[in-house]
Amino acid sequence: MEIIDLIFVLIAISLGAYFQTITGFGLGIIVIGICTLFKLAPISIMATVVSIITLPNCLSALIGKKIEFDKSLFIAIILGIFPGTLFGIYLLNTLSDSATNLLSGALGCMILFSSLTFIFQPKINQRPSKWASFVGAGFASGFSGGLFGMAGPPVVYHLYKQPMAIETIRTLLLLIFTCTSSSRTLIVYLQGDLTQNISILALIAVPLVYIVTMLARKYPPPFKSTTLRKIVFITLVSIAIQLIIKFFLYYA
Repeated sequence: MEIIDLIFVLIAISLGAYFQTITGFGLGIIVIGICTLFKLAPISIMATVVSIITLPNCLSALIGKKIEFDKSLFIAIILGIFPGTLFGIYLLNTLSDSATNLLSGALGCMILFSSLTFIFQPKINQRPSKWASFVGAGFASGFSGGLFGMAGPPVVYHLYKQPMAIETIRTLLLLIFTCTSSSRTLIVYLQGDLTQNISILALIAVPLVYIVTMLARKYPPPFKSTTLRKIVFITLVSIAIQLIIKFFLYYA
């Protein structure tokens, strides 16, 4: 990776960490979206880096939190995560060299879905969904995490439809992201794809994310959180649309 590309990758990581600290959303999507749109680094590299830097963030956020929810639902999601992650990584390895434009177009669609979910929260069900649906949400989350390094959209959408307290959902999501990030990193390591370049970039990114997180908490933006949510939404939609347009122009 060229020095100038590395600088812009670190800027993207800083932006993602800042937005996630303020809004609780955006690290993986912003980083991978920007890096793919401007061809700073392949999706396969950034997906692994995002998985690595997500893990310490989730673990630190879980410290001191009370885990009070239906454990069977968590087990159901975990049962779907590992096979979904395997399939996502397999598809990424298959498409990363032969169909990069198809992969970028799919990424654009995922970012668009994520941004719409972010700004328009789903309607809450009166009753909890069936157990099998949580397995399916886990598989979709693992697949998205394996393919793009973004495990959030499917499971976030599913959980926010459940009649559960917001704090309970956030704690459950932290546990899920810990599992998706660790399983993806482990699979990549066992495959021998955890290269020196990825390791070095992750080592730089982890303390950078920590510093940006601390600064964001100490110096929040001078406007309402709803305004920042709109800024994140517009940013994500613009990235998604450009990726989708590039896909259609390539195959037109």
